[in-house]
Amino acid sequence: MTPCRLSIWLALWLALLLPALAAAQPRANYFNDPFERLSAGIAACPLPAGPLITEAQMRAQAHGRAERGTSCYQAGRCRLPNSYLYDKEIMARVVRAVAADGRFADSSVWATGQRRWIVLQGCVRSREQARALVELLGGVDEVEQVIDELQVRAR
Repeated sequence: MTPCRLSIWLALWLALLLPALAAAQPRANYFNDPFERLSAGIAACPLPAGPLITEAQMRAQAHGRAERGTSCYQAGRCRLPNSYLYDKEIMARVVRAVAADGRFADSSVWATGQRRWIVLQGCVRSREQARALVELLGGVDEVEQVIDELQVRAR
């Protein structure tokens, strides 16, 4: 086999192997971001990854998270020295708000809290239900942003 053909075969082999190796890497919630199930009404809804990341992703995100976390305080928009310090108390309010509302029992939704942002993942019955949930959580005290990554799963 010529060196050129060998290089092509090696490149193809690596292109096939690297995604499999990346998928096999262990994932963890390295930053202890709160991740809560808000509802469980759609049995066929797959469990989202939430805040689970690889060690390489954690290393890549660490500096940016430190900068974003403290810039909120430095700009005078946060009372705490790091915006990630709000997440656990905000998530408790998010869980209570969804439970008290009652409109989302027929959905399967998980929420991740990161720097006063709530990321919604899972399944809802309609885009209208997703919009209603985003609107509800946008009104929770100290929530800065709600990110909708929900899928529609009609009955």
